[in-house]
Amino acid sequence: MLQVTRCRSAAILAAAITVFFMGTPELARGDVLWDWTDAAMTAASGAKQLPFEQTRTLAILHVAMFDAVDAIERSYAPYRQPPVPAPGASPQAAAAAAGHGVLSGLFPEQRATWDALLASSLSALPGGPRQGGIELGARVGATMVALRAQDGADARNAYRPLTAPGSYVPTALPVGSIWGQVTPWALTSGAQFRAGPPPDLKSATWAKDYNEVKALGEKRSPTRTPQQTEVARFWSIVGPASWLPVVRNLTAAPGRSLVQNARLLALVSMATADSYIAVFDAKYHYQFWRPITAIRNGDLDGNDATAPEATWEPLIDTPMHPEYPCAHCINSGAAAAVLEAEFGAGELPAIRMTSAALPGVTHQWTRIRDYAAEVSNARIWGGIHYRNSAEVGAAMGRQIGEWALKTQLGPQGTPRPAR
Repeated sequence: MLQVTRCRSAAILAAAITVFFMGTPELARGDVLWDWTDAAMTAASGAKQLPFEQTRTLAILHVAMFDAVDAIERSYAPYRQPPVPAPGASPQAAAAAAGHGVLSGLFPEQRATWDALLASSLSALPGGPRQGGIELGARVGATMVALRAQDGADARNAYRPLTAPGSYVPTALPVGSIWGQVTPWALTSGAQFRAGPPPDLKSATWAKDYNEVKALGEKRSPTRTPQQTEVARFWSIVGPASWLPVVRNLTAAPGRSLVQNARLLALVSMATADSYIAVFDAKYHYQFWRPITAIRNGDLDGNDATAPEATWEPLIDTPMHPEYPCAHCINSGAAAAVLEAEFGAGELPAIRMTSAALPGVTHQWTRIRDYAAEVSNARIWGGIHYRNSAEVGAAMGRQIGEWALKTQLGPQGTPRPAR
């Protein structure tokens, strides 16, 4: 059940990737995993990485930090077999050095920033041997950057606009057209869990979905409630900013260890990165039209139950890629599957989150699944997705999250899958 509270003073957030958590004071300070996560998100934002590109950055970072920490703790199966650590090596130092190695490799022009952050991370650690952890983490970080260097993420956008000779079409190219071919982290391919096609345009399902988003997702809708409007705008944030706050809230639970949280971050990042690969594989396979296109052309679908509206506009801006299935929904479904495996599907202490899209507004949930359901509803109430697309995306995301759990970073002694 959604609960909404309002902060007395609005938090001013510089960008949509900024992470802020009500109820978790001082959480980032001195937490090596989140210090480097925040740094990575700031760098990704500064480099103008698109949301799906940000997931790749975070997955490289989080998997490297996990492998470095777990090489010392030896609690779980690694993603890639790390070097043998020196006796007494510090896992915190290993995590920091892995973060330094990753960000130095991905953003080499900011090396001075990463050097300073590493020094700060190390100075915050308790006394004891650090050099072995530093050497281990540096090697793991460099190895992870090298592992992903040829994953296809830098392929050029080759999308060919549909037109007739001499006819104008909008000139902004859709994004993510090649992302479905990026090498996944856990999946065998982006198409592994590709869903079946969207509803037939003559079907009752299509008419129902069309009329729901037409009524509730329109910019000036008289039927959408104020709460639905707020939810839609709250979730206009994109990419890791839409799930990292939930993860961060949960990692603050009492009694959790460094290796547990490193593993959780790695699993969530792999699952969400793979969910973007899978969703773009499906989006460009089906190339289904968005509500703004469908509703303005409702007389072309052959369905008498879908009346056109020539001036219809969505509440929030329509993303520049095909509609089916819903990307926010697959992302939140993947994250929720991993989080529920760790924390359970039942009632939890309140999970709180703010959004850069609505500074001063806090949403909270007591079940992880309720968070994911709100994300799906938001995309319909925002006018950019259909109900079936949201349901299909969420189901795909859950499959991806469960696959990551099944194949990656299992308890010590679990066989590592061949890739």
